[in-house]
Amino acid sequence: MTARVIEPRGRGFLLFDSHPVGCEQVITDMAARVWPVPEPRDEKRPVALVVGSSSGYGVAATVAGICRAGVQGIGLCLEKPPTERRTAAAGWYRTIATAELAAKVGGDFTFLNGDAFADATKEQVLDLIATRFGGIDYLIYSVAAPRRTDPLTGRTHQSVIQPLGAEGHSTKTLDFSGDVPALKQIRIEPATEEEAADTVKVMGGEDWALWVDALNGRGLLRPGFTTVALSYIGSHLTSAIYRQGTIGAAKSHLEETAATLRDRLSAVGGRALTSVNGAAVTQASSAIPGIALYLSFLHAVLGEGMRSPLEQSVDLWEQLTGVKPLELDAEGRIRLDGWELDPAVQAAVTERWESATPDNLGELADPRWFLDEVNRLYGFDVPGVDYTQPCEPDLPWPTT
Repeated sequence: MTARVIEPRGRGFLLFDSHPVGCEQVITDMAARVWPVPEPRDEKRPVALVVGSSSGYGVAATVAGICRAGVQGIGLCLEKPPTERRTAAAGWYRTIATAELAAKVGGDFTFLNGDAFADATKEQVLDLIATRFGGIDYLIYSVAAPRRTDPLTGRTHQSVIQPLGAEGHSTKTLDFSGDVPALKQIRIEPATEEEAADTVKVMGGEDWALWVDALNGRGLLRPGFTTVALSYIGSHLTSAIYRQGTIGAAKSHLEETAATLRDRLSAVGGRALTSVNGAAVTQASSAIPGIALYLSFLHAVLGEGMRSPLEQSVDLWEQLTGVKPLELDAEGRIRLDGWELDPAVQAAVTERWESATPDNLGELADPRWFLDEVNRLYGFDVPGVDYTQPCEPDLPWPTT
């Protein structure tokens, strides 16, 4: 594939191509906000496995871990390589840039591209941990997948984003199909019992527990081992489609799994936690009905007061490594979403949500910011990048 000018083309929130230079700049900018590593740092760097390391909170946790917590280890993700017709997925280019970042700061961090749900992938990762590091201190689980094949039954389960119950749900949302973002009302039908169960199979805690059991079975858990699965609660404005819907059921299962894993980890003095993060524009969240509108209101209220996934990931690593104490709620979850769920913030967002009309949307919300953030997920609209210049999209996966 030869160098060419790459432009954002797609449908709605889904772009067909990604920009390699823009994705690299995103990682460079993230690193600049958390580097250098605070001194002093332990001579022996902790070893971490990040499952879902290429996008959203997973890539933020990886960059923060490398640059701020000084971790070494493995990042696992599943990303599409470049083809003759299309660039690689954005996560492919972000992973290349993250690997270069790790080498630059002197860290031993490698990346694998594979299906996290597959037994063969688990074995490959465990073999690498055993030969390269001898054991592991942290497992960060950050997986948002549309489907999962159960390794025991061979059945493929599909996740859905739908409300639970018999009534369905109507909500306001943003429509980006025209030249100007528009406010419209949509209705989402309720999920069936089978769809709800399938979503829990994909997005719940079952695979997380399989990872911990696999590591434990190979004797790779170091004393004090900690594992964290990333979760979300969110606003009452989105609860019907999220926390009280199929995804919320999966998140509840994830949190229940943490309790069962704690018992299994007692032999190594380990712990299993969930981290409730705040709202962010990610490739996963942008697909949820109503979230684009909610985030547009939230940004209009908070502006720079919104805490990025990177900022929250730095906070998470500081709590995990003992730089500061764990901030747990009554259910034992790490809470990084206080800035979002502050009563005054939610009151202001709710007022805008309830009073928004097609005529005053631009005064109350910030849909242009949301769309720009979506573009940046693919490496576009990134400050400092000249998009008129050709670039080479056929970049190889970083070597191990």
